Amino acid sequence: MIPYGCQNISQEDIDAVVEVLRSEFITQGPVVPEFEKVIVSYTGAAHAVAVNSATSALHISCLALEVGPGDLVWTSPITFVASANCARYCGADVDFVDIDPSTYNLSVPCLVEKLEQAERNGCLPKVVITVHFSGQSCDMEAIHALSIEYGFRVIEDASHAIGGSYKNEKVGSCRYSDITVFSFHPVKIITTGEGGMAVTNDLALAKRMARLRSHGITRYPAEMTCQPDGPWYYQQIELGFNYRMTDIQAALGISQMHRLDEFVTQRHAIAQHYEELLQEIPVIRPWQHPDTYSGFHLYIIRLHTVALKACHRTIFERMRAHGIGVNLHYIPVYRQPYYQKMGFSQDDFPEAERYYSEAITLPIYPSLNPQQQGEIVHRLLNPLGYQTIF
Repeated sequence: MIPYGCQNISQEDIDAVVEVLRSEFITQGPVVPEFEKVIVSYTGAAHAVAVNSATSALHISCLALEVGPGDLVWTSPITFVASANCARYCGADVDFVDIDPSTYNLSVPCLVEKLEQAERNGCLPKVVITVHFSGQSCDMEAIHALSIEYGFRVIEDASHAIGGSYKNEKVGSCRYSDITVFSFHPVKIITTGEGGMAVTNDLALAKRMARLRSHGITRYPAEMTCQPDGPWYYQQIELGFNYRMTDIQAALGISQMHRLDEFVTQRHAIAQHYEELLQEIPVIRPWQHPDTYSGFHLYIIRLHTVALKACHRTIFERMRAHGIGVNLHYIPVYRQPYYQKMGFSQDDFPEAERYYSEAITLPIYPSLNPQQQGEIVHRLLNPLGYQTIF
């Protein structure tokens, strides 16, 4: 079986984790803040808050931006459900902005049109969550300009995009957003097993997210409502959660960060080989905007099914039957039963619908070799039971 994604664990990664296991702290020790410093140094953001998943990071990001009942949050429909669920956890309503037909990111022209309509109707969003789909940054400068004009805050869901760049700055610099979120799930570009990170240039947001990840508790006297009773004292300031990352996870993350740029370079080499293999095949290959350098978390093609003489589902099932772990990222969020109940119409998102009817994610990960890529493309073209006769 060739999976669509796979972690890459080295002996150095194992040694880093073992070192923590042999230390005095395996959960809340010195390694988590060390990992946060590594991420800050890499991205150029001022502050980082490590948590146990990107979903947790999205949740506390929304809470830190005061998202709550009566508020509206917009995001892309082509994303994992967590990009929308985080707003629902806060009691806010969710809406979607159709995607760009080339990058599959949130479409800026569609966002402009929707904002103009929302302003007329008096229902502007409080937050827009941009999704750097497959590792390529959204047009953050344009979205930031709109956020100033229309008064919304911006969260970058960069779960796919650590190691990528936008306009020669690392994704996560937060130049054009309030908060950026990363994922360290095993299929992502680097991994901590499970884990996530929120980065920001706003100290107040960082402090609140750090508090929210640990039950809303503070040990800093300046944040307390009264003088501490003693050195043991702490206060729960608000209702928070147990979203903490462990030192074990952070140690793996620090070790993985040493190879992040190497991983992204390898992913680009794999993507380039796919480009060569797919040149004469009736598919749409990924397009990269010149302002971006993708992390290439995913390699997504769109099928010309008529030319391929097979439907979307048939090709998908053919690949799986041959042991090729293709996937589909993603089912539009508004199609999920939970969101269908809110009355979304598929007709409002024509590009997302076209994408969903044609897209297939091909395997991409650093250890994928050219021979495996050749087999993947061969199986894309040839039906089950096909034999080459020499």
